[in-house]
Amino acid sequence: MTVAPRRPGPPGKPVPPGKPGSLGKPGPLGPPGKPVPPGSGWPEDPAGPGTPVAAGAAQVRALAAEAAAAGNLRELMARQSVCRACPRLVAWREQVAAEKRASSRTQQYWGRPVPGWGDEQARVLILGLAPAAHGGNRTGRIFTGDRSGDVLFASLHRCGLAALPTSTAAGDGQRLTGARMVAAVRCAPPVNKPSVTERDTCAPWLAAEFTLVAPTVGVIVCLGGFAWQAAWPMLRAAGFAVPRPRPKFGHGREVTLPAPGGRAAPGGRVLLLGCYHPSQQNTFTGRVTPAMLDAVFERARRAAGIGAAGPAAAAAGATAVPVPGAGATPA
Repeated sequence: MTVAPRRPGPPGKPVPPGKPGSLGKPGPLGPPGKPVPPGSGWPEDPAGPGTPVAAGAAQVRALAAEAAAAGNLRELMARQSVCRACPRLVAWREQVAAEKRASSRTQQYWGRPVPGWGDEQARVLILGLAPAAHGGNRTGRIFTGDRSGDVLFASLHRCGLAALPTSTAAGDGQRLTGARMVAAVRCAPPVNKPSVTERDTCAPWLAAEFTLVAPTVGVIVCLGGFAWQAAWPMLRAAGFAVPRPRPKFGHGREVTLPAPGGRAAPGGRVLLLGCYHPSQQNTFTGRVTPAMLDAVFERARRAAGIGAAGPAAAAAGATAVPVPGAGATPA
């Protein structure tokens, strides 16, 4: 199989966590304003100089399927992180990395697709839309370095699913407990709106990642309607029977799907949970509040059977946490 040639980049010394390269001189990660070269020392970078690069939809399908067939999650993450299949997204993520925003003008931007991150034996899968231009596209970790991530990680920490209340940069010591984060689209899109073609081109990365973690996943939390819609093809590709008509998205909406034959999903089923996205617009307007997020993630933690309750549950005692608008829909 022919793949696109790799963008050159000299190897260098590791970059201290939270201290990206300086603007104005090449530094250890390559020229300023350029994406971080694979294998150049960026914390948590799964790729290396030899990682194959997908240059189109057919190559995404082939490279994702190959890694999934080999059962190699790390290799799949590496391939996700160097994909160049969508010209508009590649141009945008690299333009943002070059121009930066004023508050980050001295920082090196990741400028590449953001791979899945978290527990490789996850019981809770958190599915989002796409990385933020100055969040994941800057830090190289999903939901990290922007206000949406600040709200999300604070809730995950309160619910016992994250080690720290903040996620600021790759290599900052943050880790997820029994949870994993993925995005339906791995590159930051202009105005946070990927096209249908871009969503579909990226879908094999998501499907392959879910296939590799599905044996331990008991709960999928979809952050927003886009993620809710992206979940159905992902589930179908893994052999799940998708209900028709598809259940509508809503905050606290629950759909229980029986695991397909041969799958070892906990309890023989997967619980799909809807949750409003913790975007700035949603949090500033009160459409979603910290208490609402805590209710969803406490529900997810309990349903997945993950350890002891976090601070959020401890504060509420041993009583169940209500999820506004919740409604279970067996499929």
